[in-house]
Amino acid sequence: MCKLFKQTITSSLAIISLLGCFAANAFAAAGDDTFLQARSAYDKKNAIALSQHVQTLQNQSYILAPYADYWLMLLNLEDADNQTVIDFINNYSEYPFADRLRGEYLKKLAKNQDWQSFASEIVNYQLEDPAVACYAAESSAINGDVSSLAGAKSLWMQAKEQPANCSNLYDRMQAAGALTQDEVWDRFRLALAETRINLAKAIVKRANTVEAAQTKLIDKAYASPSIFINKKLLNYKTRFGRELNLFALNRIAKADSFQALSAFKNSENLMSAEDKSYFYGRLALQAAQRQEPQALQWFTLADDFDKDGTLNKDQLAWFVRTALREKNWPMVLKSVAKMPPDQAEEGAWRYWKARALTAQGQSLEANTLYAKLSTERHFYGWLAQDELKDSLSAPLNTYKVSDIEVGEIANTPAFQRAEALLRNDLKWEAKTEWAQATKGFDDKQLLAAAEFAARKNWYDLAIITADKTTEMHDYALRYPAPYRNLMKPAARDQAIDEAWVYGITRQESRFVYSAKSNVGASGLMQLMPATAKWAAKRVGMDYNHSMIHELNTNIALGTYYLRYTLDLFKGQEVMATAAYNAGPNRAKKWQASTPLEGAIYAETIPFSETRLYVQKVMANAHLYAFQLGLKSTSLKQRLGIIPGNLAAPVEDNSSPELVVEPAIDTSKPIE
Repeated sequence: MCKLFKQTITSSLAIISLLGCFAANAFAAAGDDTFLQARSAYDKKNAIALSQHVQTLQNQSYILAPYADYWLMLLNLEDADNQTVIDFINNYSEYPFADRLRGEYLKKLAKNQDWQSFASEIVNYQLEDPAVACYAAESSAINGDVSSLAGAKSLWMQAKEQPANCSNLYDRMQAAGALTQDEVWDRFRLALAETRINLAKAIVKRANTVEAAQTKLIDKAYASPSIFINKKLLNYKTRFGRELNLFALNRIAKADSFQALSAFKNSENLMSAEDKSYFYGRLALQAAQRQEPQALQWFTLADDFDKDGTLNKDQLAWFVRTALREKNWPMVLKSVAKMPPDQAEEGAWRYWKARALTAQGQSLEANTLYAKLSTERHFYGWLAQDELKDSLSAPLNTYKVSDIEVGEIANTPAFQRAEALLRNDLKWEAKTEWAQATKGFDDKQLLAAAEFAARKNWYDLAIITADKTTEMHDYALRYPAPYRNLMKPAARDQAIDEAWVYGITRQESRFVYSAKSNVGASGLMQLMPATAKWAAKRVGMDYNHSMIHELNTNIALGTYYLRYTLDLFKGQEVMATAAYNAGPNRAKKWQASTPLEGAIYAETIPFSETRLYVQKVMANAHLYAFQLGLKSTSLKQRLGIIPGNLAAPVEDNSSPELVVEPAIDTSKPIE
């Protein structure tokens, strides 16, 4: 919107500026109303009304008129001729929706069997869409490139349902011998491992040796795995029999490792070494996620039987985590060494490899890993700095952008469109514009965009954009501290660390006070309704649910619950953080029988969402201590030592379980 005039200009110029501001605001508001009417017409698939709104918006030169024109094209796509669509895409090529429209156009061409037009346009497509990818492989094969069928195997080997049109591609692959029976069985196993029963039934239809009536046995193995095993409903002589028996054993292992192991022993002599390895790998994974110490032995057995290295990435990660909980540093090294290069290069496994090397007395090699990792700005990077003993003295490489740089961002059409989209509450479209506009930006440009967002109080965009810098950083943009007039006294009243409160809030909502998650958590600190009601009653607040988005109410109740969980876990911030996300009972359950390093406790949390949440919150708090000028400690010290569960606090069952998902999905389209 308009920027108010400076006090130094004359009163007459001030009046002119003010009138201009009001006129511009009124003009934008009128355009906004028509634009929202256009959106409503699109949602109702009313092409006639939408066409009228498009004309009005274009006559007004309204900044978002192209979006309304795009919606109209989507409604008319089936009837539009090819050249009209191509001209439209080219005319709006700078807009994010251009490639989305291209994807829908490509699907239309494929459905109409217009493979020549498809082939000429697919080369311009930049997005990822499984339906378009399947059509593309099919198109290449039809146009004579049979090798494209072999290249489409990555589309086949998915443990999730693919778009319906992919079946045509798979038929063609199977007919050409590009999809073998072994690959059919491999995906069948993959689908069963993820309990995708309907998908497994569809896959097994492609197996030459399975009759249609036999697919009912999949349901029996799923619903009653113990009965399936004990009654020997299928023997191990066929591939179908082996796969379903292994699936049933895996189902039993989900509930009881030792019952599954006992059932396995009864038929072990009927299995191949590869099948035994698969069983032990699945058993170990289930046990590791329940934090059973026997998991390490079972991972080792899976590895002994498996000479081809078929443990998947998830199993290898838990192989390492299980070794960490057992403080078995030689096994940590061994299991990291088994990872494929791309996985071994992840920050987590470089850090734990370095820790294992340190424990083995190989400090020189460990310090080499720490040195590189310590330049990276994430949880493991800060921990690596701690190991190098320079976390408090290392200067932060900062950069402050100028008003001129911010002005360049403000005058860029894509950012102006993002602002207008946000004004009209089209957040997904706004973030898509933002993502495309910042793609390819260098650090200075990213920081200028982040500063522009911060000045607009779009804290989520500011954080996400500033987080992307690699060499030049502005930690005030990465870790903003809005609402401190409310946060600081609330933290003080509850006698909790203000940096931790900010760390929680940054991760929960990115300071979007209107945020609401898929599970119903609301407001700045993402409180579940039951938790907010419970906390309000405890503090004697006259409360109703409509107050949950009020800043002072949300902060007061959120900090009260943080104090409650902190008391519950005797001052352990790591456990209290886990409890804030997944509930106190789970946080307690994840303790070991003996004291455990906080970083290992966090690393071995079974829920990936909560594990990442705890790591990010604690790293946030570590950085906020610097930003807020509070007493600072190393991240490793902040994580502390988690006491053994024999010394665990007694659970107060009067409290509600607080289960929170991140309120803002930054993976689409920004991250």
